[in-house]
Amino acid sequence: MKINKVRYLSAAVGVATVVVGGVAIAPLASADTSTSISAHVVDQRANTFELVGKQTSIEDLDLGRAGISPGDQRVIHEDLYRDGEKVGDHSVVCTYTHVDPAALQCLGTFSLPEGQFAAQALLHLPAPSYVDVGITGGSGDYRNARGFVRTVPAGDTERHFTVHLKR
Repeated sequence: MKINKVRYLSAAVGVATVVVGGVAIAPLASADTSTSISAHVVDQRANTFELVGKQTSIEDLDLGRAGISPGDQRVIHEDLYRDGEKVGDHSVVCTYTHVDPAALQCLGTFSLPEGQFAAQALLHLPAPSYVDVGITGGSGDYRNARGFVRTVPAGDTERHFTVHLKR
């Protein structure tokens, strides 16, 4: 049972670490709309930037029945880098809501010099190659934040985040 739990949680960490930005999948604009006025306005108001998360701690909590069960959690902390320089940190907590098939509710917070923004997602395993996590709010310069964060695993302890932020 313990080995199966570790496998599920290991798969979840790749997705969970991306979660700190929430889970609202944003529609992609088609090529023919890029010349429209609305697409032009959206592009001017959107702020997109890249971050790299490097995991500094991870803990699996078996809070219910032995083995994976609803309520078990994975807690992750990462340092955030922009252009090779540490600029903040990110924490996420994922809670199992269903076991077979696995579903996890993940809540996270990105902390940067300009402020913080929160995100959440409902993740289903097996995890896809990337996850778009919806930004649910923030503080400081991010107090009116909305948008999404695309997370892509880059190994066992690193994630690449593309933040698509509208303020």
